[in-house]
Amino acid sequence: MSAQMNDQSRALSSNAWLKNYYYLRFAVSAAWVSAALTVAKTGSPLAAVMLVAYPAWDALANYLDAQRSGGLGRNKSQLLNVVVSVITAIAVTVALGRSMNAVLAVYGVWAVVSGAFQLVTALRRWKTNGAQWAMILSGAQSALAGLFFVKMASGMEAIGIANVAPYAAFGAFYFLVSAVWLSVGGALRKSARAVS
Repeated sequence: MSAQMNDQSRALSSNAWLKNYYYLRFAVSAAWVSAALTVAKTGSPLAAVMLVAYPAWDALANYLDAQRSGGLGRNKSQLLNVVVSVITAIAVTVALGRSMNAVLAVYGVWAVVSGAFQLVTALRRWKTNGAQWAMILSGAQSALAGLFFVKMASGMEAIGIANVAPYAAFGAFYFLVSAVWLSVGGALRKSARAVS
């Protein structure tokens, strides 16, 4: 009985962390999209900083989440996501010296790889946390968006930070859906316990 209560307590604590984490990821992504479509839209130095900061933030966020979920050793997909996102931030810095097409190509490869790792993380969490269907969709869509970015980068179309904004906006949406889903699920469980 005690072991079962400990398992339930760990699951509740994990869900509380994930809910707050998803709300934070939503807020940061939404702010990034807003800035990308307004003050940074014209290819200013701010846009360059934001393009480097986005994968760097993803690396930090995955690191924090993994640390709260048993550590990087127990969360290999997030460990790999941290490494890939750090490499991406460095690669974007280099690509900015070449062209926005090169930056978009780097983002494309990153979106494919990090999307796959996000998908693996969500599938692993399905049993323990539930409410991971939005993260699974997000990972799959990220991989597809990455392929689109790589194709677009090889074209002649003018590219800017605004081309990345829809990708970040979809990410924000999925994080919000996951956070709300966990919030509603938690409220329902609490009311069910109160009734019983």
